Amino acid sequence: MKSYILAIDAGTTSSRAILFDKKGTKIATAQQEFQQHFPHNGWVEHDAEEIWNTQLKVIKEVVQLANTSLEEIAAIGITNQRETTVVWNKKTGVPVGKAIVWQDRRTSATCETLKQEGKADLFVQKTGLVLDAYFSGTKIKWILDQSNELRQQAQEGDLAFGTIDSWLIYKLTAGSKHITDVTNASRTLLFNIHELKWDNELMTLLDVPEKMMPEVVSSSEIVAHTDTAVLGAAIPISGIAGDQQSALFGQLCWNEGEVKNTYGTGCFCIMNTGTKAVQSKNKMLTTIAWKIGDQVEYAIEGSIFVAGALVQWLRDQLRLIDSAPEVEALASSVADNGGVTFIPALTGLGAPYWNPNATGAIIGLTRGTTDAHIARAALEAIALRSMEIIVEMQKDAGVQFSSLKVDGGASNNNLLMQIQADLLNTEVVRPKETETTAMGAAFLAGLAVGFWSSKDEIRTMWQEDKIFHPSADNDAKKIIEMWNNRIEKVH
Repeated sequence: MKSYILAIDAGTTSSRAILFDKKGTKIATAQQEFQQHFPHNGWVEHDAEEIWNTQLKVIKEVVQLANTSLEEIAAIGITNQRETTVVWNKKTGVPVGKAIVWQDRRTSATCETLKQEGKADLFVQKTGLVLDAYFSGTKIKWILDQSNELRQQAQEGDLAFGTIDSWLIYKLTAGSKHITDVTNASRTLLFNIHELKWDNELMTLLDVPEKMMPEVVSSSEIVAHTDTAVLGAAIPISGIAGDQQSALFGQLCWNEGEVKNTYGTGCFCIMNTGTKAVQSKNKMLTTIAWKIGDQVEYAIEGSIFVAGALVQWLRDQLRLIDSAPEVEALASSVADNGGVTFIPALTGLGAPYWNPNATGAIIGLTRGTTDAHIARAALEAIALRSMEIIVEMQKDAGVQFSSLKVDGGASNNNLLMQIQADLLNTEVVRPKETETTAMGAAFLAGLAVGFWSSKDEIRTMWQEDKIFHPSADNDAKKIIEMWNNRIEKVH
């Protein structure tokens, strides 16, 4: 039996590779940041070739760090930033331009036009998604609209579209596989989540030829092998899931009504709704959680575009802190927010507002306001936005949950987690291993090749680190009331 599963975690700011052993223990991690490009206001781009090169580098690096060999890897699981859009030439394998990142807002006008034409409900019914620039469909349209030549190439079947999972698999297999899984497909605005296929009507509306689209596979099966000329070994690729679905799986939220919230660059909260696609009445997203074998499970998701990014902003723009972890000590140095509310709409507002034009605000400043009050209000803002979407999810699913599982970098901030428990008035549970996104991909890959025999075996590996209980004397009611009054002014 081979010793490891390799998880590839292709994030928004960095490429990562993580090796897990049979006990689900993290053996080694390698990470490399890549450049963010902001060519115009509201535009965010990545260089897909740079993503590939950094990803290849960290794969090789993690094998060295673990003092092992590629031959010891039983399978590869891939998880990725989801809606980011790459279009490349099938003959040359070269991208036609920069990748357009999920955060990019350049297609907001296209979405508004479609809404005015009365198409919004059609997209919701078929894809579970709201019409927003966040998703891939309008990004593909924008790329093709840049030149008649590109549009011609697309119609002739010479161009390929992919989210980052597709792009990496294409590169890992030396161009022999053009695939994606159901979770990533469900984030494109072009995939019918009920019929599990690319939707002709939606593709016609957005003028995207089906010839560009990848084959859609399940989240846990052997779908390809790495090319020996590329990687040096033929390793099965057997797990694929978008980052948030992967984290839901890694947190063992396998039963209907179980919820996790990932505190990363943004916050992404997902609730498992079992085998039924629950259509949100509260502007949440209905999405595919995963497909294993013939069984598809669904989820409701709420997205907050700015979470950890807010702390980065305090660091890089306001210079209140030198490093992100310092925010906890600064915010803890005051007993409360001093009457300050931070509205974190730095890139518009996601669920349940879906206002791409909303801007951020710090409200309630006085002569007595300090940097610590602003830092505390920033942490409260992350927890308040999470609370808003969790409350709406519960309404949609008709489920009152007993605890919230958390992960992601900012979940290590104890003050933030305590604030979250107070605002929700529920337990917040943090696992020992907060790399749950990568773990989810590893679990999906390992199950497909028999590295782990069953979900029951995996269940024994999950360990909690800390439970945050709501404190008896918290200011939650006051904080929420102030927030509700003030966010009205922004959205």
